[in-house]
Amino acid sequence: MEFSKIIAVTGKPGLFQVISQTKNAVIAESLIDNKRLAINATQNVSLLENIAIYTYEEDVPLLDIFTAMFEKTAGKEAISHKESSKKLTAFFAEVLPSYDEERVYASNIKKVIQWFNVLVKAGMDFTKVEATTEETEAES
Repeated sequence: MEFSKIIAVTGKPGLFQVISQTKNAVIAESLIDNKRLAINATQNVSLLENIAIYTYEEDVPLLDIFTAMFEKTAGKEAISHKESSKKLTAFFAEVLPSYDEERVYASNIKKVIQWFNVLVKAGMDFTKVEATTEETEAES
């Protein structure tokens, strides 16, 4: 599973992996139930690779946050995204202490933790993802 092919679709729960592309749509497979669906151009799609979280210094890519969460949880799932906002923000502050509390809302933190848990359940190993990203940058 490649992190660069993981997407979130507005209005659809969970995350999806891009399988292929047609002229009018992208074929994606759900990481939750492995069902495939066609996503047309009118639907709003976000590539996880392009998402970053605001901090007081600079924006931190989502992959870096997931890697830190993976190390903190020793490769296991994080706390449930259904926990209280206080617990979620406390956990997130341990992972990313410098996040901008005024621009990163509890709903954002909830979504990041939910996505992390979906990816861990699906078998994503963030230590390998980081290694392949660094190898790609070294080759360029």
